[in-house]
This record gives sequence, C-alpha cells and structure tokens, in this order.
Amino acid sequence: MATFRYVVCDVFTDTPLAGNQLAVFTDAREIPDDMMQSLAREMNFSETVFVLPSDDGHARIRIFTPTNEMLFAGHPTLGSAFVLAGPLQLDEIRLETGKGVIPVRLEREGARIIFGRMEQPLPTIEAYAEADTLLEALGVERSELPVEVYDNGMGHVYVTLGSEEEVAALKPDLSRLSDLPPMLGVNTIAGAGSRWKTRMFAPGGGVAEDPATGSAAGPLAVHLARHGRIGYGDEIVISQGAEIGRPSTLYARVEGSADKLEKVEVGGSAVVVARGEFRL
Repeated sequence: MATFRYVVCDVFTDTPLAGNQLAVFTDAREIPDDMMQSLAREMNFSETVFVLPSDDGHARIRIFTPTNEMLFAGHPTLGSAFVLAGPLQLDEIRLETGKGVIPVRLEREGARIIFGRMEQPLPTIEAYAEADTLLEALGVERSELPVEVYDNGMGHVYVTLGSEEEVAALKPDLSRLSDLPPMLGVNTIAGAGSRWKTRMFAPGGGVAEDPATGSAAGPLAVHLARHGRIGYGDEIVISQGAEIGRPSTLYARVEGSADKLEKVEVGGSAVVVARGEFRL
C-alpha cells in the first residue's frame, strides 16, 4: 500500500474557507501519471498540484483540473509557493511549469509567509472569433471593450460589462459555455481605476465557476492597459468568488507598453487549512 500525502490551502485569501481551494501532493515521485488525473478528480478542486524534482527550478509542478492537465495556472503556482517555500525558508522560489520556470517572490511576517507575487508568462493576444455566440451564452448584449483571447498557458477571453452589479447578476448558460474548448476561461469583468470585479466560467474544463483565477488576472491587467483603462505599471485589485461563497482578492500589474510587454505580475495571499494522505 502506497501513501501519498497532500496539503490543502486556500489561495488569494488570508482567511480560511475563502479563496480558491488547492491540493498540493508534496512528493509525487511515486504517483503514476494516470493516477494523477484520478486523484485530481477525487479532490474535485479547481486544480490539484503534484510536486516533482526539477533541474531548472526548486521544484517542478504538474497541474490538473478534474478533467485535464494544464501547462500553467495561477492559483496552483502561488499556492504551491506558499506550501513549499515555508519549510525551505526561501524569499523567492522558482517553480517549473509546462510554460517554463515561474519565479515567486515571498513576503513574511516573522517565519510566516503572508504574500507572494509571481511573474507570469507573457500572453499571446488575438480577437475572439465567436464573440456574438459568447455574448448570447452569457446573456449580455455587448462588451464595452473588444472581446479578445489571451493565452499564457491557459486561454482566457474577456467580456467587459458596464457595472459590477451586472457582473454579479449574470446567469450564463453553462451548457452552451461547456461547448467551448476545455482550456478556455470566460471572464466577465467590470470596474474602474484600480478596482475591478470578475467572474470566470470554464464548465468545459470541469469548473462551472472559479473562485479566483490567477492565470486570468495578469492578462486582465494587460487587457485594461492596452485599451486605456489603466496605465502600464499600475496595480489593480481584483475581487472574485463572492457569488459562490469563496471571496478572493488578487493583485495584478503589467509593465511595458502597447508595443512591447515586459513583465506581468500577479500577487496574493494563501493559507494552509488541512493536511491529509491517500493510502492506495
């Protein structure tokens, strides 16, 4: 009988039982590849991480939703940094993902990590060809900014509404959204200045609505800067998850210009809430 230990943390919050849940299997060397997907399905969180040795970083992480493996995702990277960097006493941890090595800088109060900031892969950008169909599935008439897709290892499309109240009131047709590619998140956003609200739906990937989407937060800052809603270098504060009882707070900023992106950073807190093991 093999024993596989895991840690559960809530990410993009400093409050237990809020934020986005994450399971981290801290030593996955003896877990077969096909069992990783089964364990992720068993945990049934938005994502589950399996930690392996790395030649390029402090650790390699493989990230699974209940139905698919992902090249990169935000809250699993940040949560893994909190889980792994604590015992290692690191101020920066470098995590190898399917999109390369992601550095995560960490802030502490005493020995306790209180905040982390990751440098994300620079996204590709293109217009979304099925914008009208997407708006119909969301039940909205228009987007205030162009409907575009950003891909940093996870694809995200953005629909901008007129107010945070409109975002909160959305009742999308999840059956229609589930026909979208599994690695495409649908983000509905509203806000002004440094404060933004978002909801993210990805039923095709096994996540009806995500409490906190770190991989979408960086491209959101890019989207807003490209279309003049914020300045390059400005940090935004993103609220997400309240509608499903998991309030979350994410911080994002982009450096560079419209002609050349230089750096995309996303930050937040996390808190460990449970430890356990599978005996299989």
